[in-house]
Amino acid sequence: MGVLEDKARARLFYKYLSKVYDRVNPFVWNEQMRGQALSMLDIAETDRVLDVGCGTGFATEGLLGYTEDVHGLDQSPHQLEKAWAKLGKHDPVRFYLGDAERLPFADDSFDIVWSSGSIEYWPDPVATLAEIRRVTKPGGQVLVVGPNYPKTGIMQRVADSIMLFYDAEEADRMFAEAGFEEVEHRLMGPSYDPDIAITTVARVTG
Repeated sequence: MGVLEDKARARLFYKYLSKVYDRVNPFVWNEQMRGQALSMLDIAETDRVLDVGCGTGFATEGLLGYTEDVHGLDQSPHQLEKAWAKLGKHDPVRFYLGDAERLPFADDSFDIVWSSGSIEYWPDPVATLAEIRRVTKPGGQVLVVGPNYPKTGIMQRVADSIMLFYDAEEADRMFAEAGFEEVEHRLMGPSYDPDIAITTVARVTG
């Protein structure tokens, strides 16, 4: 388990990263990538959408282009303060300080659940994916963006020591163990590293 796959360490990390997050983030997760990920979903204007690990609200802003019923959750109060400054604390998005492993929502609450840049910090990704599946309505979609596993042995060891990196095969395993059946992946990234991220979309059946 990587050093940042620990909730207390991750909160401390984001306490300081939140100060520069919106300036650093475009180098690894930019508007073009966000648009590509959004295009993988079927979002209707009436859909209720949850952004898990919403951070400073970058993906949340993109989701608001499709529906007005958007909810954001993050475990870092410092990241949420940045999101509130951009989008307001309650309108147009309702934000929650909370844990992805214990989502404060009833079963079948959302049509779409989105999570970008969060799975790599989850101590138990399968359990958290199962929790996300729980709050997604039958027929709904779940999208998760995470860091693609490096190709070289040295970088793999470095990645493993920091946080979760995974490839399509590992994503298939995690999503299957969490109860998902219909799963697809797409690699994406900025021009200098077009395979830096792996985006997975799964539909909740039955």
